[in-house]
Parts: sequence; C-alpha cells; structure tokens
Amino acid sequence: VVAVLEKGALLTHPEIAPNRWHNWAEIPGNGLDDDNNGYIDDFGGWNARDDGDDPGVSNHGTAINGVIGARGNNALGIAGINWSVQLLNVSNSEFESEIVSAYYYIGKMRRLYNETNGAKGAFVVATNASFGLDREFADDHPLWCATYDSLGKVGILGVGATTNANPNVDLEGDMPTSCRSEFLITVNNTNQLGSKMPSTGTGIISIDLGAPGND
Repeated sequence: VVAVLEKGALLTHPEIAPNRWHNWAEIPGNGLDDDNNGYIDDFGGWNARDDGDDPGVSNHGTAINGVIGARGNNALGIAGINWSVQLLNVSNSEFESEIVSAYYYIGKMRRLYNETNGAKGAFVVATNASFGLDREFADDHPLWCATYDSLGKVGILGVGATTNANPNVDLEGDMPTSCRSEFLITVNNTNQLGSKMPSTGTGIISIDLGAPGND
C-alpha cells in the first residue's frame, strides 16, 4: 500500500479505482468503528479534516495517484509506476495539523497490520506528499518532521517533493524537505534528460534525488 496525502482525488477514475485501497475490516456507512482502530467508517481511506472517508476533489491529487499507481496492462489510458499497487488516500491533508493527523492515521494502520499479522490495518510501505511550505525550516515544525521517524520505525518510508521555486533549501528552507529524518526521501524536478528544472529546489544536504516531472 502507498498512502497519498492530498486535498482530494477522483478515486472513481477508471485507471485509479481498480487500485484503490479499502479497509475490509470496516463496514462502510454504519457509523461504527468496526475494526476498533479509533476511526469511524474509514472504509476507503480517511478525510483528515472531516473524518470518514470522503475522498475530496483535486485534479492534482488525481494526477499524483495516476503517476504512483494507475492500473497498467489494461489497454486503457496510461500506466503508473506501480501497476497493481493499493492507493490509500488521506484527503484534506492541507494544513499542518491535518498533515500530522494524516501521518498518525497511516502509522496507526501499519502498526495495526503488524500487530494482527495482516488481519486488520494496512501494509503501508510508503507515503507521498507532493506539497509543502516554501522557505520554512524543520526547526519550526518539530511535530511534522517527527512523524517521518515514527513512520520509519514501523516500516514506512516517506517521500516529499521540494518547492516549485529555485532556492537552495539548505539555506532558505522548505517543508518537508528540510526535515532530517533518514526515513524521508526528498525529491526535486528534472526534465526528460535528467537535468534539474529551473523551477525546483536544490540542496546538497536537503535534497536526495531528482525525478522526471516536466512534460
């Protein structure tokens, strides 16, 4: 499972719906916490602002889900990096309190999976955050940064995109890519030839790798 933090996504899209994660230990819409994980009706993910599993709406989130896991080998549309991955979406992950809550939910689901040998929870191996705060430093966001170490301890790697501007993140800051966790992979934007795009952050300390994100 890959957990995607976004404002929302069109999870009924025909390329995404077959790979959408579901919490089969939860009965949708009955107003109960059937799997005793502390969340009510989180059948198809979780909404960090409104509770429940409302997927929200966001073209950006739909595109991100497609890059990560659009169903492949089906003679339809495109193919994601992972053709058969399960996509666990935590929608309305926009403000810092919601982001921290989203990571807490994801960590709890992986711990529950570990503790029940897969009977409950979700086998989340990675999270994706294609958003952040420009020119902000990790020291000013200790709770947000601490989530990556907490997730790492239960087996989850975090992936974070850097700013769509051109600062040296080491000097000018960026969240979450200035966080120092060994469990966070920070990424900037390259063109088709692997060269850094002008509108993406850099930093010898802060940025781990570049990935194609143009055209």
